Amino acid sequence: MTPNPLIGIALILLSGFLLASHDALSKQLALLYSVFLIVWARNLTQLVVMTIGFAPRMGRNLLRTQRPLLQLVRALSQVGISVFLLVGLRYIPLGEATAVMFLSPLFVTLLSVLLLKERVSLGQWASVLLGFAGVLIIVRPGGELFTPAILWPLAASLCLSVYMLLTRRLNGTDHPVTTNYLSGLIATLLFSLAVPFVWELPEWKHLLMMVGMGVLGMSGHLVLTRAYAFGSAATLAPFTYGQIFFATLLGAVLFDHMPDALGLLGMAVLIASGGLSVLLQRLAARH
Repeated sequence: MTPNPLIGIALILLSGFLLASHDALSKQLALLYSVFLIVWARNLTQLVVMTIGFAPRMGRNLLRTQRPLLQLVRALSQVGISVFLLVGLRYIPLGEATAVMFLSPLFVTLLSVLLLKERVSLGQWASVLLGFAGVLIIVRPGGELFTPAILWPLAASLCLSVYMLLTRRLNGTDHPVTTNYLSGLIATLLFSLAVPFVWELPEWKHLLMMVGMGVLGMSGHLVLTRAYAFGSAATLAPFTYGQIFFATLLGAVLFDHMPDALGLLGMAVLIASGGLSVLLQRLAARH
């Protein structure tokens, strides 16, 4: 496929909007229903859509994996992301919770050093610490967001870092569709065990919102994957932070919450840290 960075950037931004919309629906539903019920419905929707879309072409290959244990851990990481973020969204504004989720590069760097024994340059550490400073400005000790509830999106961010690392490891052995399908299958089976204990029949409009979550989440990740066919990771990575902008916008429109000046400054610092990281990667690639 011919590289076209402008198409790649447009797809990255579209992905950010879809995922931010997914989280906005999550926040609305989390105030009304059990987290387990919401996540079960979201994963079941994704599983059904992926089965219809890919099973006829892939057959048994849809389930074939060379790393079953890693697939299981990745699926459990996804479960953690969903549950922790949903609980957090009950108490934390959408934009700020999304920003905290973008601490995952810090955790990825730490885990890469501790578990994978990868070498990280001083410049990369600087960009990571700058991102951490941005999140501290958003949360700021002593501020109204500095409550135990902030630990929920923080835990989701840690799960996201494990999820990202395992996705990178699995890309070398398993088909990406298989990886996403197995995560949805495992999550659906796990939450199916819990749903009978929290079951309540959702209203039709809320049921449609749960189905919409599944479609938005799956579409967001598929569009994100597609974007990298048109441009390099170094070119497109800074635009993933567009999700913070869309989450903040949806938070203002749907929940009447706009971050204060320091919150917006913290988001800007966080985005700058991502830009610095990409710049350092480009410079390293030239040498």
